[in-house]
Formats: sequence, structure tokens, C-alpha cells
Amino acid sequence: MKIATWNVNSLNVRMPHLKQWLAAAQPDIVALQETKLEDAKFPDTEIAALGYRCVFSGQKTYNGVALLARHDMPEDIVTDIPGMDDPQRRILIATIGGLRIANLYVVNGQAVGSEKYAYKLDWLARVTDHLAGEAARHPNLVVLGDFNIAPEDRDVHDPVAWKDQILCSVPEREALRKLLSIGLSDTFRDFHQNDGAFSWWDYRQAAFRRNLGLRIDLVLASHALRPRLAGASIDLEPRRWDRPSDHAPALLELNA
Repeated sequence: MKIATWNVNSLNVRMPHLKQWLAAAQPDIVALQETKLEDAKFPDTEIAALGYRCVFSGQKTYNGVALLARHDMPEDIVTDIPGMDDPQRRILIATIGGLRIANLYVVNGQAVGSEKYAYKLDWLARVTDHLAGEAARHPNLVVLGDFNIAPEDRDVHDPVAWKDQILCSVPEREALRKLLSIGLSDTFRDFHQNDGAFSWWDYRQAAFRRNLGLRIDLVLASHALRPRLAGASIDLEPRRWDRPSDHAPALLELNA
């Protein structure tokens, strides 16, 4: 089974890329972020024609998340965490083929010390509390998406320049570690220990060509799934295409 996450940075713009990539990569489950579409305009019929069932939670212009499944219809869907009054569409949780899948588009946070940064840390704390409950109910849990956090210095092209900056600050990394502590592992690091493996590159300064990136798109899996882990990767090819998303898909492969 192949599970993927991809921040498409506007599904309207990137729909041709999604079609091309689904045909080539053949993932079984795909989590999308930044669809930037209200639900009435989501191309579910078009995606169904590609062989995928989908659920989605979107809003006009900003945010938006979706889950695509090739074999099983997503069930037991959660789009809002109880007690968390947040109109932004950043969370989509569903059961697919015996897996509990939590798709997150984590708050960017703008700048360390800003109101949006405080909102990010509070959002992460609330989501972690909810996912702890999900983990207790669903041992086969996968949490994936655009986390807007580079877990370690080796996930950053220039750790000195990014030190204490947004996406790399100590409180953000501590918040991610708290999420991992509910019983999750960063599956990319289960297979790769190298520096210089990134999933996001700024559009400016020829950042992709120069590999000036960050690894902020993650696939986390519960410890119960560790015996099934078969591989993890980042697919750079879509980032090379014309008018690409600034993110590349991150993937996890599970044995049956």
C-alpha cells in the first residue's frame, strides 16, 4: 500500500499535475493540502474518473484539505475537533482500508512571536490532544500533511540562517515532538538519515535548482504499523514540471 501527502498549492492550478502524478505513481491513499476550493467547486467527479473516491473540506481561496482513496471509501470522517472553534479548513480525518488517516495542513505561523505564531502553537496543542484520543481508539494511525515545521537541522538547507526562524523555532519543534510522543514515528527517518532531503522550496532565488529547501511534509505512523513499513520517499519529479506546486509529494509504503 502506498500512502502520499502533497500540498498542491491550488488544486485548480495543479489539477493537470495531480492527474499526471496519480497515473504515474499509483498511490492508494493521497492527502492533499491547500486545495483552495470551497466544497461546491471541488472536482470530485473528475477525480472519480481517475479511479479515486474522495472526501474534502475546503474554503474559498485559502487552506482546504482532501483525502483520495483508490480502493475504499473514507468513513467515520472528522473535519472539526470538538471544542476547537476554528473556521479554517485544515483538518480531515477518516478511516480508509483499516487505517485511521489524519490529514493536517498545519498553520504557517507567519513569524516567531506574532499572533499567528501563538495561534499555531495553540492549534498544534489542541490537535495533539485530539490525536492522542484517535491513537487510543485506532492503533493503525497515520498522521500526514504539510506540517510547516522542519523537525531537525538536517531538514533545513541552512540551519544557521534559519535558526530560531519560523518553521524551525524551538517551540515549534517541541510541539512536533509532543505529537510524536503519542506513539508516532517520522517514517522518512526510519529509512533515510541523510541531510539535504527536502519537500518544499521557495519559488524565488532558483531555490529548487539549488536545493535550498526544507523538509516540512511528513508522514507519521503509529508504532503498531512499524512491522509493515516498507519504504519512504519524496518524489521530486512534480516539482520539475511547468508551474509546479512549491511542495513535492512525500510517500510511505506499507506491506499488507
